[in-house]
Amino acid sequence: MRTQKMEMEIVNPNCAGIDIGSRSHFVAVGQGENDVKEFGVYADDLTDIYLHLKSHDITSVAMESTGMYWQNLYVELMKHGFDVCLCNGKFTKNIKGKKTDVKD
Repeated sequence: MRTQKMEMEIVNPNCAGIDIGSRSHFVAVGQGENDVKEFGVYADDLTDIYLHLKSHDITSVAMESTGMYWQNLYVELMKHGFDVCLCNGKFTKNIKGKKTDVKD
């Protein structure tokens, strides 16, 4: 079966998406697989996420409110003036096929 690549229209070029996990966070600053970077979950890692977002001129972030794992990152991003949108995982559409954090 052939897979189809679907791109979304960029509405806000200064927005990033973050997939929250218990052991790592995946930060997407664009639509390509090379635009996704994996970070850890500890304090120094959260600072690295902030610096990575700033280096790409990101001002807004969307992320799922997964368990309790989103809370420390949320505080860090809000502290640095990011506009953070929390999304309930129940209402986000899953991608068909094998799930990977990069696809998510």
